[in-house]
Amino acid sequence: MINFIICEDKPELLKEYKNQIDKFMMKYDIEYKCHTFDCYDNKWKIEINKIKGFKIYLLDIKTETGSGIDAARLIREEDDDWVSMIIMISGFQEYKYEALGKRLMLVDFINKLDHSEQKLKEALLICMKNYDNKYKSIKYTYKSIAYNIEFRNIIKVEKEIDSKRCNIVAVDGIYPIQGSLNDILTKLDKRFFKCSRGVALNIEQVQSYNFTKNVAILKSGEEFRDISRSKRREMFNRVRGVG
Repeated sequence: MINFIICEDKPELLKEYKNQIDKFMMKYDIEYKCHTFDCYDNKWKIEINKIKGFKIYLLDIKTETGSGIDAARLIREEDDDWVSMIIMISGFQEYKYEALGKRLMLVDFINKLDHSEQKLKEALLICMKNYDNKYKSIKYTYKSIAYNIEFRNIIKVEKEIDSKRCNIVAVDGIYPIQGSLNDILTKLDKRFFKCSRGVALNIEQVQSYNFTKNVAILKSGEEFRDISRSKRREMFNRVRGVG
């Protein structure tokens, strides 16, 4: 679930931003919801903390009841949320350098008067790339059970011996999935590395790799040795981020 949290005190602009988001999200098969506010009051502070899932904020930099810069500081520093995406929108260009200079990890500062629709689209594309990297998942059905497993939580995918299925080994359990390892890899992304005939490893789950010993240490502390000798160099390069 992607949550778009919009704060804008002008109703016509609030409606316009929501329409632009709806139009943008038409090409994505992802569940989303827009939450709209017209001020930064206590209700806003309470409600944003109730919202669960990936958050993309569109914050008006100046309203009658508060500042978008202060709101962004609350999100980052008080709520300790450095994952959510924040887009600042304003008709006051003079606030741009103040907003960007606060080190609040803003995606963009958009001037309402300067091709704002196109710039909002570009900023949303950046947000979606971040969402894909963090929250992308594999969705499938096996024996009447529907599964939705986030890529980031998958440690490895293993071919089951003498079977036409594999097992997804995740941080919270093991899940069966029908198909060959190669078939399943087509549903995953580039973070998964087929390091032997029967195993694909999530490189993001690797803490370190010893090229000489051909042993990877996973973030869980487990040793991983199922790496073909012919894959050692590629494994080494993938772990160090150049493969």
